[in-house]
Amino acid sequence: MSSSDSSTSAGPRLLGPADVRSLAAALGVRPTKQRGQNFVIDPNTVRRIVRAADLSAGETVLEVGPGLGSLTLALLAAGHPVTAVEIDPLLAQALPSTIATYAPEQASELTVVEADAMDVTPAEIGAPTACVANLPYNVAVPVLLHLLKVSDSLRHGLVMVQSEVADRLAAPPGSRTYGVPSAKAAWYAEVRRAGPIGRNVFWPAPNVDSGLVAFERRDPPQTPASREEVFAVIEAAFSQRRKTIRSALTRWMPDRARLDEVFAATGIDPQLRGEMLGITEFAALAGAGRTQ
Repeated sequence: MSSSDSSTSAGPRLLGPADVRSLAAALGVRPTKQRGQNFVIDPNTVRRIVRAADLSAGETVLEVGPGLGSLTLALLAAGHPVTAVEIDPLLAQALPSTIATYAPEQASELTVVEADAMDVTPAEIGAPTACVANLPYNVAVPVLLHLLKVSDSLRHGLVMVQSEVADRLAAPPGSRTYGVPSAKAAWYAEVRRAGPIGRNVFWPAPNVDSGLVAFERRDPPQTPASREEVFAVIEAAFSQRRKTIRSALTRWMPDRARLDEVFAATGIDPQLRGEMLGITEFAALAGAGRTQ
């Protein structure tokens, strides 16, 4: 950026295609499939994501996989402190410099955590109340579930994922795409699709479509069972998707007589398939199984 650039007076300058490629070239970075990296090169897209996230004024945002900083800059430009979790050491170390160049007045509002988002702890990320991120596509579901598990402060968020994954996360019971990700996400939050994202806003352009998923934290269902016990029922229910819920749950509870007692106690039809049950029913089964 030249010394005559007006970033300081005009506020943060967002990254366009030339900026992204220039930054990547300077760092010797090439996006890798291994880490699910696709850098956003369209300023209008990151502005749209920040608007759609429906953030409160000054709300602290957790961003996972900031990459070269496209979405980070848009969040800072909208007045939000950002805690960015980046697994790539080179990108993590370069991000503060990029922000200092493109958004000098907001540089102090950025905290970079060099870590794997699959293992990140509350001590590392603090207490952000929102998550806005372009999640690495190959680990999007486990990363989102881990963040919801370890960070009680996260109340809502908007994440960009592969379109097929967005469908799975937001699917209601009974739909074709409803499965383990849908049910586990429903334990933590109300999840919905929040719009499509075109392929041409990325570098490199992925060979899959992308989508936005919004979530709003809610209390889990009332049950004496733990989250882990409920999730064990979910996993068993979908391990044999074409079977009835009673047949599928025999690997969770091999004692069939006791399993029948669980169904009787909950009033859930054992002839249904697992895909017809919502998180409340899974929680009820786990709770009844625990107390039988």
